[in-house]
Amino acid sequence: MSGLFNAFDDAYVLDGLRTPQVDYMGAFADANPIDLGIKAARALFARTGVSPESVDTTLAGNMAPGGFDQFYVPRHIGLYAGVPVDRPAMMVQRICGTGFELFRQAGMELGGGRDLVLVVGAESMTRNPIAAFDHRGGFRLGAPVGFKDYMWEALTDVAPGISMIQTAENLAQRYGITREEVDAFAARSFARAVQAQADGWFDGEIVPVHNETFELDGYKPRGIRLSGKVKAADRDTHPRATSPEVLAGLRSVYPGGVQTGGNSSALTDAAAAALVGNAAALKRYGRPPLARIAAAAVAGVPPEIMGIGPAPAIRLLLQRTGLALDAISRFEINEAQGAQTLAVAKDLGLDIERLNVHGGAIALGHPLAATGVRLTLTVARQLRHIGARWGIASACIGGGQGIALLVENVEAGA
Repeated sequence: MSGLFNAFDDAYVLDGLRTPQVDYMGAFADANPIDLGIKAARALFARTGVSPESVDTTLAGNMAPGGFDQFYVPRHIGLYAGVPVDRPAMMVQRICGTGFELFRQAGMELGGGRDLVLVVGAESMTRNPIAAFDHRGGFRLGAPVGFKDYMWEALTDVAPGISMIQTAENLAQRYGITREEVDAFAARSFARAVQAQADGWFDGEIVPVHNETFELDGYKPRGIRLSGKVKAADRDTHPRATSPEVLAGLRSVYPGGVQTGGNSSALTDAAAAALVGNAAALKRYGRPPLARIAAAAVAGVPPEIMGIGPAPAIRLLLQRTGLALDAISRFEINEAQGAQTLAVAKDLGLDIERLNVHGGAIALGHPLAATGVRLTLTVARQLRHIGARWGIASACIGGGQGIALLVENVEAGA
């Protein structure tokens, strides 16, 4: 199979944390994604006891500008999290696969004297700008004004001339997926997320966010100010009891289609951070890793069915590692759209009981660059919880790609 494949013998996730995923126009409406990333990174250093001075490089991902300082996302996250000024930083971007790409890049960075990498995905869907690209030279009398909604326009792939929702509709037709199946899958996502919240499952990966100022000696302070009268954001806000009957009452985005606002990924704002190190870093801090990043795979698919991308990426991952599908105890596949995720499961012949067992992006949201970090941490925590060895985290990517990470619970593999 064609595509990119990397195997990593010495890449471990020491630990990871994320902010809550907060609904569009919610408590994080005024929060720059850089500051959400700083918060997640600072909390991670505090929880692990790892010194930020041990970090060799910062890798950060962010898709849409959440402020005029977007050019500085990785650098400012690193500096304000305490990483020394002489350590470099780099922005990573693979659209919805950005969070996974951060781990792939971190695995390639380790070695050659580099022992520890800070990875952070941060995204504000709320703060996507209203932008224009045509008016640097001014405005001509009577000419159209080109300001448009950055997020809405980005949902259309101009190569095939269709939206991301239409790519899911194409998959629904190709795989014979009905509206009832998609609504049932979405209701399952909500139910599992609600139950996970009630069980306190997400508490182990969420850091509460309050109004806070981030100081950096010699530089201007940054900070987070929650929107409205909110005093704290300490849980994901989108999960709610949602029945198939309620979902069935929603109008489809396209006439006769299967996708609605209720069975597609929710718009949320969030950041997630992880520390990725080698065996030397583990020894230095005397702690077992959360997981090992065993391998990564990236594959291309036709843009008009971009949502099927996880299927060939996962196949490539399994082919090159020699593992069978049945060896994978847990899958986290981003629920960009319900029909898209079902198509991937059908294409692979995947046991749906091993998929997104605590809910997915339909219930929890899809803050683009943060999603892959969250899914990787979530699957790693699941493996530890059930004592299983192998898990896969994956996502489709607009434009026609898929990416997948193979995650190992080293305690189960010992």
